Amino acid sequence: MTTLTLTTPHPARHPQPTVKATALAYLMFERNDLNVVDRFLDDFGLHVFALDQTKLFARGTAQTPFCYVALKSRRNGFLGLGLQVDSRDDLSKLAALPGAAPIEAVDWPGGGERVRLVDPSGFRVDAVFGCGKVDGFEHREPLPLNYAEARPRINKTQRPPVAPPEVIRLGHAVLEVGEFQATCAWYTQHFGFIPSDVQVLPDGSPAVTFMRLDLGDTPADHHTLAFAQGVLPLYSHSAYEVVDADAVAMGQRVLRERGWRHAWGMGRHILGSQIFDYWHDPFGDKHEHYTDGDVMTSSVPMGVHSASREAMSQWGPPMPVSFTRPKLTPAGLFRMLAAIRRTPDLSFAKVAMLARLFA
Repeated sequence: MTTLTLTTPHPARHPQPTVKATALAYLMFERNDLNVVDRFLDDFGLHVFALDQTKLFARGTAQTPFCYVALKSRRNGFLGLGLQVDSRDDLSKLAALPGAAPIEAVDWPGGGERVRLVDPSGFRVDAVFGCGKVDGFEHREPLPLNYAEARPRINKTQRPPVAPPEVIRLGHAVLEVGEFQATCAWYTQHFGFIPSDVQVLPDGSPAVTFMRLDLGDTPADHHTLAFAQGVLPLYSHSAYEVVDADAVAMGQRVLRERGWRHAWGMGRHILGSQIFDYWHDPFGDKHEHYTDGDVMTSSVPMGVHSASREAMSQWGPPMPVSFTRPKLTPAGLFRMLAAIRRTPDLSFAKVAMLARLFA
């Protein structure tokens, strides 16, 4: 892919971050009907293991005690995320930041302690430490594939089970933000995120940044968080790793047969390389099954690429316009106009440019 030079500031590594996050621990949602959340997550392949009148927790097959929490509310929306840190000293450093809450004990599965923060776009961020591991669930092994010059499967057929795919873990989350520069800088400065790739608009300004954890020589997912230049702070999607491409495809079959609404897929991304498939939950929020994502050590420099709908996948159906188009209401339009006027990263010309690229 042709690389480009940015003409405006772009996300960059921070030379001395406050702490370095080590994992994306969980995502938090508000929901007005936890029972319907339960049904969707079960069909999607997550294990709902704690459900009462006020909250729901779900996990994958990995040893993480949970990766998804839904809190009962009259509203429906995305609240924020939890990031795992290495030590209680890391929590103390984060608790000293302006606006941070003090260290508190966690009464959610796994226990531990946390510090609650709010990022520049208004999303809640929990820094968590000391959350215990649990026994993992067994899941099927990846299917052995016969290639032209390597055929390990002899006298055996392929018959993956017709069932929801077994989600192994939460992989990443993608958020739209108006305060693009400040939000990206906050995560690089305070949690040590490394920009893996940035997609730029025709004027050279950044439109999307894919950010990975700084785990040194240990390979990290190409992106654990990604931020897209938008107008208002919005949840775009979250992604959950499954064991192989057949699991992604079986997820599409099962979710379609059970009446859920498809968003986009299957295909393979260009940046990150994941084989993907996206589905709407009952509230319209997108959830992705994926497999075969890129992993990188901290030594890999940031790439710069042109932003476009065509740049989102190597193969598969084109990204539909509905994937990025926000739902417009009179109140939402008013908020968007106000945000364009007050946000330094936005202008009416840039919003028009984004609309043309992804329309």
